[in-house]
Amino acid sequence: MKPSLFLILIVFCLVLFIEFYFVQAVKTVSVDYSPNKRKYLLWLVYFLAISSIIVFSIASVYPPPEWTVTMRIFLAIFFVLLLSKLLGCTFLLIDDIIRLFKWIGSKFSSNTITNDNETNNQISRLKFFSYLALTFTIIPAVSLLYGMLFGAYRYRLHKVKVKSPNLPNAFNGFKIIQLSDIHSGSFLSTQPLQKAFQIVMEQGADLILFTGDLVNNEANETEPHLESYKMLKAPHGVYSILGNHDYGDYKKWSSEIEKIENLNRLKQVQEEAGWKLLINQHVAIEKDGEKIALLGIENWGGNLHFPRYGKLDEAHKGTEEYPFKILLSHDPSHWDMQVTTETKFRDIDLTLSGHTHGMQLGIEIPGLVKWSPSKFVYKHWAGLYKLENQFLYVNRGLGFLGYPGRLGIWPEITVIELEKA
Repeated sequence: MKPSLFLILIVFCLVLFIEFYFVQAVKTVSVDYSPNKRKYLLWLVYFLAISSIIVFSIASVYPPPEWTVTMRIFLAIFFVLLLSKLLGCTFLLIDDIIRLFKWIGSKFSSNTITNDNETNNQISRLKFFSYLALTFTIIPAVSLLYGMLFGAYRYRLHKVKVKSPNLPNAFNGFKIIQLSDIHSGSFLSTQPLQKAFQIVMEQGADLILFTGDLVNNEANETEPHLESYKMLKAPHGVYSILGNHDYGDYKKWSSEIEKIENLNRLKQVQEEAGWKLLINQHVAIEKDGEKIALLGIENWGGNLHFPRYGKLDEAHKGTEEYPFKILLSHDPSHWDMQVTTETKFRDIDLTLSGHTHGMQLGIEIPGLVKWSPSKFVYKHWAGLYKLENQFLYVNRGLGFLGYPGRLGIWPEITVIELEKA
């Protein structure tokens, strides 16, 4: 769906506004530079400003989801720079607002004479705010670009233990690997996924579970990675579910048939990889004569108007005989809105979700700080949560989407060990 002309004009004006302010800041700060140094610096700034305007103009008429991965990387770079400039130029806007109110005040004051000291103070203040603008542009820009270059594939193991009195004795010490949100179409090569899956296989898991969003939009994103998917093997199998991006809902298809064929191909890819896709159903996982239930549902979004294709009733039916139940549900808001609130589902011991990516940005220092903008959208956005005897684990995602990087919230491979309480 193409944006309206009104929205395009607003975005275009905003880009012009930000670029204008940033150029003014550079001009003010560089006034004392040597002529050559100032000339080259301004050329660079003008080049980036014009490139930014061109890139965002193209994006307004040619939707980024239709772009190649390389083109989306360039768009992301310019978006990071624009966002950083917006943050920095806020200081110049504050200075202009202060001056505007002073000018308005002067119209109602009899003292309209401005002495040299006031003029010098204004110039100093302008330069001060310009330095602030550049500082608060450069710091986030460098940080976000670092996240693109080095953070996207900085895989981290998160090891957690889930203790439950309902767990059969045979499953005490049972090891599960959870992966989520691979977003295959965001990878520029096959090497990063192979590296991640090699780490997975080194953990010696009993069971591997994938909680949705294998692609961004199209099944053909998986073609280069099919052999990589086949690397994942475990004694009790590899199981998966669908996430909101797997249905192709965010792409304009030539027909509904084409969209259905895309989803069917995605399901076929997982079958070829040896994964068992669970669609509103459950299976038994057996060990030493004892069993637990593994339930998997389609996407069920609890907020932000994400689709609700999941049918937990269907997956849950017939699981009464199993003492311990694990649910795979892509969106963690489902746990809050159905799993823990409807009495009949209170016997689901552990829910595994993904979806949030931790917004790929934040600060995590174990035992001290855990923060991400994601917390303003999702109550449960990363890590292990507990309500009475029910657990939820939200994986931070293995891949990335939109911003082609990660900063502070690194790509995750979860190792869950079940323990008899």
